[in-house]
Amino acid sequence: MNHRNEIRFLLNGADVAVQDVPADKTLLDYLRLERRLTGSKEGCAEGDCGACTVLVGRLHGGVLKYETVNACIRFLASLDGCHVVTIEHLRGENGGLHPIQQAMVDFHGSQCGFCTPGFVMSLYALWMENSEPTEEEVETAIQGNLCRCTGYQPIIAAAMAANRYGTPANDFLTVEREAIADRLRALDDGRRVITGPEDNRAIVPANVSDFADVLSEWPNATIVAGSTDVGLWVTKFMRPIGPAVFINNLDELKSIKLTDSALEIGAGVTYSEAQGAIRKVFPHLDAYWDRIAGQQVRNMGTIGGNIANGSPIGDTPPVLISLGAVITLRKGKSRRTLPLEAFFIEYGKQDRAADEFVEAIVIPRAEPGQLNAAYKISKRRDEDISSVAAGFSVTVANGVVSDCRLAFGGMAGTPKRAEAAEAALRGQPWNEATFAAAGKALEADFSPLSDWRASAQYRTSVASNLLQRFFLSHDEQTGEPVELLSA
Repeated sequence: MNHRNEIRFLLNGADVAVQDVPADKTLLDYLRLERRLTGSKEGCAEGDCGACTVLVGRLHGGVLKYETVNACIRFLASLDGCHVVTIEHLRGENGGLHPIQQAMVDFHGSQCGFCTPGFVMSLYALWMENSEPTEEEVETAIQGNLCRCTGYQPIIAAAMAANRYGTPANDFLTVEREAIADRLRALDDGRRVITGPEDNRAIVPANVSDFADVLSEWPNATIVAGSTDVGLWVTKFMRPIGPAVFINNLDELKSIKLTDSALEIGAGVTYSEAQGAIRKVFPHLDAYWDRIAGQQVRNMGTIGGNIANGSPIGDTPPVLISLGAVITLRKGKSRRTLPLEAFFIEYGKQDRAADEFVEAIVIPRAEPGQLNAAYKISKRRDEDISSVAAGFSVTVANGVVSDCRLAFGGMAGTPKRAEAAEAALRGQPWNEATFAAAGKALEADFSPLSDWRASAQYRTSVASNLLQRFFLSHDEQTGEPVELLSA
């Protein structure tokens, strides 16, 4: 295929074309070291603190949408055809401070100021979509931003008052949106991009068919979707990733289709893009979804990537396994499907050939009598890695558990179903004693490890307690059903 050797995007108001972009070059390093745009800070270098937050706009379905991302783990090669907006580009109607910035000043939302640019960018993204947010919506928007000295209340107050200083209708990005969209359309030449040195090559496929061809040419290439995992390979482990194939531009992997029987999600759909459909079809996952990392990571990370990396502590596999999800794997033009739980073989090993990729996830709709729940146990409520994650799906008919699927993450080397506990539930009466027996049976299913997140004993105890909680939360005969705000 005819290809070009440069990454093209818009940076604030300028057209940019960068040649010889290595696979492991981050957006933050490019901004700070090469463009001297130092408002974006480097704090954690792993997508947790939000000091590096910028906006990235991309055309999807002909519509230009801006989202917050962590520049520290976003690779430069993934920005082909995008508009990057940094703190330096913000301005008010009169050329002064932007409404978000002015609100932060007036409500004393900054002390040392290191975190402030990231907070401003996160609140800017929220304000553009919702200029009169609730306090809860503000808290969700800044989950991925860490402040160590100011305290969050002045920042929240600034966010809720920003509309006094100006409205999104008059914002420069709103006014310029169609012009920016036209400029981005002009950048799309439909060609594959191959750039960077031979031992650290970055490849951006033109479409999904081209992606399949690229993998046949470079079967051992690193596939980078959202880079929320691979980014840390570079920033924390100094691990080479080249050649790397960047696929976040492939709209064909971003389809969301709702049928009478299932929700079908393309592997490239991000957590943020999926949440609306998830909320509609599986409302029990709505609150759980908000606890997957912070907003910037949810804007970058993909459902397919969370599955394909095979992590035993991934947030989505346990809940998807409990719902009976099936995945489609593609190699060249051929496809095969398999139950999600069968994809995970052992720690670090999945049922996927080197030149094969996850293309889609199909999640069956709930059946009548099916009770579902999702739980995440972590040291922090927000933006933390799971110690234990669980997805339960239990079908009850005439007071008897007729079927069940119990899946856990953090309890073994892979996300895994609790087969002994399931057997203890099936065919048994719906009562507390049945679930206590199932909790005891978990000891036959798992021998978890102890690590810095949790001890083996704690994990085993928590897993059993979650079964008890599930029963108490769904039992109509319980005098005072247990309903906690979060797991």
